[in-house]
Amino acid sequence: MTRAEIVRLARCVVRRPRWQLVVAVLVSAWTLAWVLGQLAADPPSPLGVLAWTGIPLDAASAWAQERRDGLVWLATLGGLSWAATTEQGQLPALAGWFAVLVAGEAAGYEHAVQRAMLSMVVFLVVLAVVSLTGRRAFVVDRVAVMPKDVVRAGITAAVLTAVVPLIAPGLALTRLVRPYVTKPPRPLRRVETPLLRETG
Repeated sequence: MTRAEIVRLARCVVRRPRWQLVVAVLVSAWTLAWVLGQLAADPPSPLGVLAWTGIPLDAASAWAQERRDGLVWLATLGGLSWAATTEQGQLPALAGWFAVLVAGEAAGYEHAVQRAMLSMVVFLVVLAVVSLTGRRAFVVDRVAVMPKDVVRAGITAAVLTAVVPLIAPGLALTRLVRPYVTKPPRPLRRVETPLLRETG
């Protein structure tokens, strides 16, 4: 996959239904704040990031930590959701990050993120191994798992998942800079006009 294709994928994250873009911005901002919060001396939990809202979330945090063994599996489901992300279906990336946020509240940042990444990688490796059996298959009337398709789909899912935390700051920066950017004129589209037959 070339750099141009990766840039194209990064741009396509904002090409989605409006309601989905609103959800993407909220999940993006929450995730980015949580990830950057890990640099602090006392890293916040996902709900700790929302403490500034004034909503009493201590009970929810305690509930999550009491159910650590069950909620940590959400990180695995989150990683599998990341693996299911495509250009046309980007909602699984958001669902995956939300699942990781919930698992992170129960088990901590490192454990939740590593578990999600591991589950995604293991899933892709299993598919890659399965695809080796069909690499010389001639696809006519049956479904086949091809190595090139697995690699391309895996890279697509990884890129679309990785840029989720950058959606909110990216949109904010684009909105801020847009009035100051000069775009080149669009090339005129050639219009084919039918030849008129002479009459008389």
